[in-house]
Amino acid sequence: MLGQGGNMKSTNKNFLYNLFYQLFSFIIPLITIPYVSRRLGANSIGIYSYTYSIINYFMLTSMLGINNYGSREIAKSSSDLAKKSKTFFSIYYLQLICTGLMVLLFIVFLNMYNYEYKLILLIQGIYLISCALDINWYFFGVEKFKITISRNIIIKILSLLFIFVLVKGKEDLWIYTLILSASTLISQLYLWIYMKDEIRLVPVRFSDIISHLKNCILLFVPVVAYSIYRITDKTMIGVLSNTIQLGNYESAEKVINIPLSVISALGSVMLPHMSKTEDAQFAKKIEETFKLCFFILFPIFIGLMIISEDFSNVFFGRDFIYTANIIRFLIITILFSGVTNIIRNNYLIPKSKDKIYVKSTVYGATINLVLNLMFIRKYGAYGACIGTVCAELTVMLYQVLMTKKEIDYIYNLRKVSPFLIKSLIMGVIIILINHIGFHNDTIKVILQITIGGLVYLGLNQKYILYEFIGIKN
Repeated sequence: MLGQGGNMKSTNKNFLYNLFYQLFSFIIPLITIPYVSRRLGANSIGIYSYTYSIINYFMLTSMLGINNYGSREIAKSSSDLAKKSKTFFSIYYLQLICTGLMVLLFIVFLNMYNYEYKLILLIQGIYLISCALDINWYFFGVEKFKITISRNIIIKILSLLFIFVLVKGKEDLWIYTLILSASTLISQLYLWIYMKDEIRLVPVRFSDIISHLKNCILLFVPVVAYSIYRITDKTMIGVLSNTIQLGNYESAEKVINIPLSVISALGSVMLPHMSKTEDAQFAKKIEETFKLCFFILFPIFIGLMIISEDFSNVFFGRDFIYTANIIRFLIITILFSGVTNIIRNNYLIPKSKDKIYVKSTVYGATINLVLNLMFIRKYGAYGACIGTVCAELTVMLYQVLMTKKEIDYIYNLRKVSPFLIKSLIMGVIIILINHIGFHNDTIKVILQITIGGLVYLGLNQKYILYEFIGIKN
């Protein structure tokens, strides 16, 4: 699989580095969930989610699609230091201009409205400042993913310790918000230490900066569209329903974001790699990516469907009464996202087929917005689930239809079907453990995850050894 050949072994290592980077970003909050959920409660978690959804609009606009575009352009120029330096600074200066404008707009926004959660939103503004320093796209473009690991380990562990020491009750929501936002700012600062060995300072004309604007805006459209069914739904729950419903939805999304982070890790690695891939190797690498993606996603999908109720009780507490059902509702989206991520990062963006990507997300966002308006007021968080699932399905179906001549989906589905069968076998084992009759939900969940995981890995021993790791048979 991805382990075949020296170049692909390097890609595999990069995937593991970035997987660790993405997972660590979500695992640390997941560790804090049982503590924070009980200390802050569903209402305070909902307030955090609501205010973060608002600052996220400013953050998205400040980055203007630069994460994907910057990674692609740096990958194309990585072999030439002068060209790479000029590309970096011209894109980064555009990022600085956009972030500066968004900071000004955010200040105006804060002063125009007598906002109910103004203090929390002001602290969330630290996330916006961190956008001015965000150069992850550069390191993804040069395929140096290992660098991001050390900063995440140190900073995330420190933030975890600060949360346990300082967050004691509902009145400490501002402290919790400050810890999370400040840790993001520090992590962005840390990456700049490595830049002195990566690029040299070169003069950049204003025309060089503006030359990137059109393509960044094109890739910004799907970012905005995606935010409608991953961020705006939270804002709409806060406005049309209540913060308790939003707290349950936010908690369920934390769980769903873990497998989504796996997809993101794989996509971030494959985008710059596929940007330099010859057409003759395209089909094989698509197949390899499909297999790796669904080797990971199928067991997560089956496992969470089975253990979501016990998992929710253990991690969030009885205060989060809707979370388990929301997890079951949203979990199907990880399979849709798996397919669209492969299409986007292995074909659409590397091959500059940006318009297909843009149209698919706009269609998805439109459906999501309409369904949210129809269902959230009546059904709360469940209404948002309907919109999100339909949106993700729409995006996937459109991208598949537009690329069916270039990608053999039937062939790739056949290739990943053994992982689904083995995941179902794992699911039967987990159900059997569930019927043993444990009095302690925590022990039951730990055993289900551990035994289920070991069974699945054992069933896929050949794939792991011979295809992923690359041991010669």
